[in-house]
Amino acid sequence: MDALFKGEQAVLGAVLLDPAQLHTLSWLEPTDFYRPAHQALFAAMRTLSAQERPTRGADGSVPLSWVTDTVSEAGHRVRGLSASYAHTLIAACPRPQNAPVYGRMVLEGSIHRTVTEHAVRLEHIARTDAEQHQVDDVLHHADFLAGVLGDLASRWGIEPRLILPPTSRRIATPSAPQVGPEHTEDERFLLAVLIDQPAAMAEVYDWLRPGDFADAGHGQIYRCLGALHHRGEPIDEVTALWEIQRRGLLADGSLSREHVESLFGGPGAGSAEWLGDQVIRASVVRTAAAAATAIRALAESEAVAPGRLIGHALHAFGPLDDVRARWNKAVRPPQAPPPEADRAVQVTAALARSPTPAISRSTALPLPDTAAGLPTRRSRAAGHP
Repeated sequence: MDALFKGEQAVLGAVLLDPAQLHTLSWLEPTDFYRPAHQALFAAMRTLSAQERPTRGADGSVPLSWVTDTVSEAGHRVRGLSASYAHTLIAACPRPQNAPVYGRMVLEGSIHRTVTEHAVRLEHIARTDAEQHQVDDVLHHADFLAGVLGDLASRWGIEPRLILPPTSRRIATPSAPQVGPEHTEDERFLLAVLIDQPAAMAEVYDWLRPGDFADAGHGQIYRCLGALHHRGEPIDEVTALWEIQRRGLLADGSLSREHVESLFGGPGAGSAEWLGDQVIRASVVRTAAAAATAIRALAESEAVAPGRLIGHALHAFGPLDDVRARWNKAVRPPQAPPPEADRAVQVTAALARSPTPAISRSTALPLPDTAAGLPTRRSRAAGHP
């Protein structure tokens, strides 16, 4: 027995029994219904209501024409509807006055389906573009999903805010795909450059993090190189190996000697900044795929209420926002402030474009004595989508 299917039938049956209930369901859309026949029937009801068809007889009863006209109008949108199914809907409604509650069930199912649909699309785009590191397309779909979450929050009647999922109720997510050696070549080349060129670490240290590496071992080696750079110590094969050993990465099996030796003595040629950009681009795409996978798992769980689903989904975008900000810092470095002479010219030009008209004393209105005690109006900042 499908509760959502029964809820959709109950909503439609309630409106067929009492057309006035349609006004209490103004927030419900035909697309919120899962089955095309139900979408067509609800759209037909709204069309007939907008045309002000008579829904009550002289004695206050609902005329039979309300049912037959609804089925006829819906038949223009979908095939196979009959008057017998309308009577099935009427029989499926326990109490017409509970129509808003039934409608809330329909909207809840629609929210879960909508989030699932967009999360699956984002996950597919991220995994498809993983080879080419197409960051812009992935981020566009991520922003679109965030906007959808904001719209759904408004429809559900809540503010879009981040909600941390409790650890006791974590949703199981599908395992991430294995990263092959062909996906980590840029990481190996980058580490070789950082070890061979002492000044190269300064090019990526501010925005590249160990978690951006697909290979966990590469991330550990980068963490060691970053520690040497942070302490102001020289970076070469000997100091890097010493830092790796003193952190116990070889003893606990986090790194193998073959893994480490493959990076030492290799071709340390290339641009650390360019290689680092390739690494963080791949990190953006992987993080977007992971966020989409987590959001899809949340949306597919019927135990998660819509408000929590939206809040948990927005929270799942947190890691993506972090790596996205660092990628923007890498590809769009801050510009140096203009010289003082150029700045003065810019200020003068700006003032010339927007002159302030002078106010004569004769036309100026006097300020009341109580003006200081009046409250000021504050603008409301728009929330995150």
